[in-house]
Amino acid sequence: MFNSIQLPQTRLVAFSQAKSDVLAAIVCGVLVFLGWWALHLAWVGTALFLLVAAYVVGGYESAHEGLTTLFQEKELDVDLLMIVAALGAAGLGLWRREYFLIIDGAVLILIFAISGALENYAMQRTDRSIRSLMSLAPDTARVLRSHGEDEVAIAHLEIGDTILVKPGELIPTDSVIVDGYSTINQAAITGESVPIEKTVGDEVFAGTLNGNGALKLRVHQLPESSLLQRVIRLVEQAQTEKPPSQQFIERFERGYAKVIVLMGVLLALLPPVLWHWSWETTIYRALIFLVVASPCALMAAIMPTLLSGIANGARQGILFKNGAQLELIGRISAIAFDKTGTLTTGQPEVCAVIPATGYSETEVLRVAAALESSSEHPIGQAVCRAAYPLSSPTAMAVQSYPGQGITGQVDHQSVVVGQLAFVQPLVTDWDDALRSQATALQELGKTIVWVVRAHQVIGMIAIADQVRSEAAIAIAQLKKLGIEHLIMLTGDNQETAQSVAHAVGITEVHAELLPEDKLHLIRKLQQRYGSVAMVGDGINDAPALAQATVGIAMGAAGSDVALETADIVLMTDRLTKIAAAVRLGRRSHLVVKQNIAFALGFIVLLLVANFAGEMSLPLGVIGHEGSTVLVTLSGLRLLRS
Repeated sequence: MFNSIQLPQTRLVAFSQAKSDVLAAIVCGVLVFLGWWALHLAWVGTALFLLVAAYVVGGYESAHEGLTTLFQEKELDVDLLMIVAALGAAGLGLWRREYFLIIDGAVLILIFAISGALENYAMQRTDRSIRSLMSLAPDTARVLRSHGEDEVAIAHLEIGDTILVKPGELIPTDSVIVDGYSTINQAAITGESVPIEKTVGDEVFAGTLNGNGALKLRVHQLPESSLLQRVIRLVEQAQTEKPPSQQFIERFERGYAKVIVLMGVLLALLPPVLWHWSWETTIYRALIFLVVASPCALMAAIMPTLLSGIANGARQGILFKNGAQLELIGRISAIAFDKTGTLTTGQPEVCAVIPATGYSETEVLRVAAALESSSEHPIGQAVCRAAYPLSSPTAMAVQSYPGQGITGQVDHQSVVVGQLAFVQPLVTDWDDALRSQATALQELGKTIVWVVRAHQVIGMIAIADQVRSEAAIAIAQLKKLGIEHLIMLTGDNQETAQSVAHAVGITEVHAELLPEDKLHLIRKLQQRYGSVAMVGDGINDAPALAQATVGIAMGAAGSDVALETADIVLMTDRLTKIAAAVRLGRRSHLVVKQNIAFALGFIVLLLVANFAGEMSLPLGVIGHEGSTVLVTLSGLRLLRS
């Protein structure tokens, strides 16, 4: 597999470290059991040797991390607190010759080691999404050369190469179909469960699965720029960046640890002086306090949850660039939508063919397509698609007039196809009923193309950018979630914008906007509503996407600038994924609040039990580490769909 999708070295080290943590916990457990058994047999020397070994094996990693943090960052952390508590118990046991206190400390070390191993295992669950993505792309591609086929490493593919993908094989890199027809299973990338039909001219993505047709593909961008590679890089970035809530918790933990140490010292010194407690009881209670007051569960309340949510989103084709955006998407109160390419497909289609009296729709389409087959204009391509599979006559002397129309000779007659102002001087007689229909269609936002042959209007073709089939459903879903402020921002004219807005269920429309106008409007919406999301796909949407509280880009149709600027990328162009993202954000926010409440509540409960004198050191360790594991596992609930 090529270099850009290999596991990073740091991640390989993390996997290796996780395995060593599990091994250390197992060995520590065996040593603690043997030490306890030896102590029951009164083999004190053997028991002490085994328990010291258990301390070293189970506590080495925590001691190393705690001391590194202390000396390099001048900060205390929970690892060091655990080691101090365990060593305190061991010292107290040796001093009083109550060797079972040494076992209490060893059990603390053991449970802390088991907890660390379980947390690492739990966190690795969120890494599986990346590893599964990395396994999607094959190592090599079958490149077609003049002399035959060559097996080429993905990293060595070049723009312009033609590759062959046989039925049942994975697509090696983003490319365009130049020959063939097949169905492509895009579930791994876009989250779409139903295979999509693809033919000549369609783009296919790396890591998607070819169906039952052989395809010839042309590489149109370097492999490292493929959609799959962008997904992998962005998910890895999301796992290394910490959201504001996690940063706050970590700042809190540093101050909290210092307070805990200070209170632990005071608890060890004051009770014998003020209340005449025995020193042994006081020190033992102070050690338990260090254990149960440590904020391990609080530290695990946020990141496992958010990373699980990110992994869940990636499986659904929703890419969160960091945990902060997962938090924010659940709190938005308004969403602004671009029109072209977002609420609409961005691809003009023929929506009506209206012939003049004495002519047929087929004739109008055939004549128009004869000229437009020579055009690369989107409107011309729409006419040709509508005329397929009709057989069109051959046009001669074709000449294009950008922005106006196209002329030529068809069956030895002059033909003109274009807008009204272009064809009007060439027409000798107009059909008033046809012009009235054209005016009505234009008021609905349709573009009218007139077809003139031998100076006579034979019909007109209405063309419009088609509203996405799921757009109205997506808007209804968002309203059902309580997001009432849904706004359309577009550079298109007011009539077309109102037509599309009415079709999808949006009431607030701002049309004829430049990119800077969209930016200023997003700022006004933020002043009015607070948290505002922006959904777009084009270069002209990038400023607004950057300004919005959460920028959402259309992954398949979106420009590179929009994808880089946005905070969330919809890997499929299905707008219904926005509601899924909002639900996931709200769910993650709820789980985080539950975890924080549980962590703080359990710390208070353990502290009360300790001061009431009803808790031993091993029980305190079990309660403390158990709550940490439970909070971590609670966060992993977001891995479920």
